[in-house]
Amino acid sequence: MKNPLKTYSVIYETPVAWGEMDALGHVNNIVYFRYFESARSDYFQKVGIWESARKEGIGVILHSTSCRFRKPLTYPDQVSVGTRVTEIYADRFTMEYVVYSHADKCIAAEGTGIIVVYDYRKNQKCAMPATMRKNIEELEHRLKRQRDAI
Repeated sequence: MKNPLKTYSVIYETPVAWGEMDALGHVNNIVYFRYFESARSDYFQKVGIWESARKEGIGVILHSTSCRFRKPLTYPDQVSVGTRVTEIYADRFTMEYVVYSHADKCIAAEGTGIIVVYDYRKNQKCAMPATMRKNIEELEHRLKRQRDAI
């Protein structure tokens, strides 16, 4: 695979920190979920979810997440974490993640997350606002067109 991140809409870059390793000499499994969270947060920023949560009280909440560990990461390394939305429903959407190791030139982990639209004023899930759906679809379609043009 030439560019394993080509199909991901948002890419988060971060160095592997020495303190992320555990006693066995590799990055602890919980750190991968932090990588996913950071990439997810960048994605939400790009589609205006954080702004919507501040202004209208409608945001998102993580329903569930999973990770498939493919190769241990170690220090020093730089990782690129790709994320994209693969399914959109009336009140939730599914995100996929991939963690790419620059040192090993391979995918170190893959994951998914189900994100529920949440009304923080009423403390309950709610329907996805049309603007949120539109922004997600536009980001995914715009980047797909750019990737296809390459």
